[in-house]
Amino acid sequence: MTEKKRVRIVECGLRNDPYLRPYEKMILARMQRVETMKARLTHDGRTSLGDFASGHEFFGLHFRENQWVFREWAPNARAIFLVGDMTDWREAGVFELERIDEEGVWEIRLSPQTLTHGMVYRLRMHWEGGEGDRIPAYARRVVQDPDTLIFNAQVWFPPDPYLWTCPDFVPAPGAVFVYEAHVGMAQEEAKIGSYREFTEHILPRIVDAGYGVLQLMGIQEHPYYASFGYHVSSFFAASSRFGSPEDLKALIDRAHGLGLSVIMDLVHSHAVANEVEGLGRFDGTVYQYFHEGPRGIHEAWGSRCFDYGKPQVLHFLLSNCRFWLDEYHFDGFRFDGITSMLYRHHGLGKAFTSYEDYFDDHVDEDALTYLTLANELIHDVRPAAVTIAEDISGMPGLAAPGEAGGVGFDYRLAMGVPDFWIKILKEKRDEDWPLGEMWHELTNRRVDERSIGYAESHDQALVGDKTLALRLMGPDLYHHMHVKQENLAVDRGMALHKLVRFITLATAGNGYLNFMGNEFGHPDWIDFPREGNGWSYEYARRQWRLMDSPDLKYAYLARFDRQMIKLAGTYRFLDVSDLRLITEHFEHKILAFERGGLIFVFNFHPTHSHNDYSIEAAPGEYQMIMDSDALEYGGHDRLRQGQRHFAAPALSLPALSLYLPTRTALVLAPVITT
Repeated sequence: MTEKKRVRIVECGLRNDPYLRPYEKMILARMQRVETMKARLTHDGRTSLGDFASGHEFFGLHFRENQWVFREWAPNARAIFLVGDMTDWREAGVFELERIDEEGVWEIRLSPQTLTHGMVYRLRMHWEGGEGDRIPAYARRVVQDPDTLIFNAQVWFPPDPYLWTCPDFVPAPGAVFVYEAHVGMAQEEAKIGSYREFTEHILPRIVDAGYGVLQLMGIQEHPYYASFGYHVSSFFAASSRFGSPEDLKALIDRAHGLGLSVIMDLVHSHAVANEVEGLGRFDGTVYQYFHEGPRGIHEAWGSRCFDYGKPQVLHFLLSNCRFWLDEYHFDGFRFDGITSMLYRHHGLGKAFTSYEDYFDDHVDEDALTYLTLANELIHDVRPAAVTIAEDISGMPGLAAPGEAGGVGFDYRLAMGVPDFWIKILKEKRDEDWPLGEMWHELTNRRVDERSIGYAESHDQALVGDKTLALRLMGPDLYHHMHVKQENLAVDRGMALHKLVRFITLATAGNGYLNFMGNEFGHPDWIDFPREGNGWSYEYARRQWRLMDSPDLKYAYLARFDRQMIKLAGTYRFLDVSDLRLITEHFEHKILAFERGGLIFVFNFHPTHSHNDYSIEAAPGEYQMIMDSDALEYGGHDRLRQGQRHFAAPALSLPALSLYLPTRTALVLAPVITT
């Protein structure tokens, strides 16, 4: 078996990256760790990983065989009571749980009339030397009282279960075009938006924009809205601040009906430190779900760090993966912040400069094992599911198959690309943009791992940072966007906004990502209501009216974004991995390349248009199929739409002779003659 694994690694991994060869034994050891843990969890294969990841069907509150059954894992507890509406919030003997095994599992069975739909409840946990109220770890519904602001679990047992209209949806194959969105801030009004509003008003916009994958943020319940959903308290509960579980199911169902697959941001990298609302000191110990001591605390985030070596924690997290697939029909996950999981230093202040950094004692091998098992489980449960890794360290193998020594993600985010754009916009004048460095950064990826490119995400839109549009245009973005108004900063900004996003898409690995509103240059950052801004919702919303107005230039950017997504979908050039660099000229600021049979030409020069510029091409006729300078995209219309060109001999190579206006991108397709 070991020899077979070694051969597989050599064929799929080491062959493509010889720098991994010194670490072959360590890669094999990691694979063995996964197999050993899987055997332990599945009783040496007598059950399946999917069976193991069914904790949500055992723990928590369920109505089974005409009775209520509630179970909780709390090994340090001495007594546990259900308290709530049904007990007038007092401890009562009839609501005391019984410990049923040595592992610390507690259970109570109640008659059908004891609990009714909508009741709120929690646990009164007693341990040696203390006690405290806790929300059940597997609670599927958690609500906040509007007056007291206290969170409680809620009995959710509607008389009519949700009936799916698209129960067998399968995402379309091929490159993914991801639209990153947040339900609460998706509306125009200064308030928290709902699942229903998103379904009615935002889904049609995403479909119209051409994106095929909706990525939802902030779905898992979190007590602090301003955390953007990244400090999770109840891992199995869909945030009630946006509506009911049925409302979320209807959103996903409707998205499927429109041809959109839906993935969610899954936060398993850490948990909120809260004790009453979260898992902190759940049974009186700090180490039940988390590491004990300093290793269990994420100092930068103020949160708790899971102990991925505990089978009970793997039971919890793997069950959480399966729950969202089974219960809500999500089509996959973007695993958030996995750099924090992968290393004991969490990647904080760390420059990853050599392969040794991926194999030294700072790597959390238990976390790697968990992520590998999670990917195997997800793809076993739903073969067409998509998993995306958010990692800034560049660890090799994240998006390589598990049988090849990888972790098994379908994609990894190309996180260095937006950082590159920020860097050159901060440090370089337009005429000094380093095209060679640009090409390297845009195309620098592992050949055996699929990746998703993006110019900006929600990270760049958060208060304290700047969106691409705001970096390019500054305050003029707010005051000079009327279609009849001429402004040099806006003219430059719009041209570069199109070029930066388009070249990022055209060179992306196997997918592209955009954050809600960035496609039309949304002028405001994101700032959720908090004490520092007077609890204002002013910047926790999206101003769609700017894009909708025919009198404003935002519509031009939206139209261009829609066209470039359509172009990529029509010609499927992201399905082709190979890019061929044709020309990279620093002084001329010309970058030209071929991909999927198309020729892309970018002129980044701020002041110089090139006449009769020679671009190498195979002999034949070509037609311009896209031009960023077109009037419909807010350009200056310096090129004739649909014009044709012939690749004629120039010296020893056939070449196209092109007019390349300043700050313009164009795409040429060979004309197929019959």
